[in-house]
Amino acid sequence: MSDSTGTPHTEPTPSPVPGTPPQGPARRTPLDSMGGTTGLVYMMLPIVAFVLANASLGLTAATCTAIGVALAVAALRLVRKEPLQPALSGLFGVAVAAFVAWKTGSAKGFFLTGIWSNLALGVLFLLSVLVRRPLAGIVWGALNGTGTAWLKDKPSRRAYDIATLTLVGVFGVRFAVWQWLYDEDRTGWLAVARIAMGYPLLALALLVVLWAGRRSARRLKSPAGPPATRRAVHPEDQ
Repeated sequence: MSDSTGTPHTEPTPSPVPGTPPQGPARRTPLDSMGGTTGLVYMMLPIVAFVLANASLGLTAATCTAIGVALAVAALRLVRKEPLQPALSGLFGVAVAAFVAWKTGSAKGFFLTGIWSNLALGVLFLLSVLVRRPLAGIVWGALNGTGTAWLKDKPSRRAYDIATLTLVGVFGVRFAVWQWLYDEDRTGWLAVARIAMGYPLLALALLVVLWAGRRSARRLKSPAGPPATRRAVHPEDQ
């Protein structure tokens, strides 16, 4: 096509959408960001080791075994030159959980920090929606450098509300199931539920956060800006 002057017209190359991963053959998924399938296995090992050691060797040995396995996982990732952050976070979590189990004198205490941290996160994320500052959007904007411009755009805020409430649902379901198993003294099933409802549920929720981020980014990249932030045109300005 050409314009009225006869100059060939070419479509401009679209600029990258703020807040979305770069286009390319290797796009990271929520599961990738959490270490992929290998990360899931790393997460399971200390929990399985704790339950098995507790059944055969007792609580003290189980506590030491879980920490030892977590240290071994961190060392393995270091040798393989893999990202250490997930391993270090897992090591810290296992150490705290093992300490609580040792202090309470009960194997099920190993899962107590996870139970109550999910309750706290659920309440925090729910409050953020009630005060019109959904945390899914706040965190997404901080991680991607897009800030909080989306707060002025109602559809964007609504999308992040949905994403935040999805996370609230994940935290709430975890707390309800894990607390019930804890009260019933079903330590083995607690371990199964911890694994099954850990990264897999979180990955599903992060897909909703990703959808909200992309939807908001498409609106914010519009040349005219989102409808909520456009300036009204008055007759005297024309």
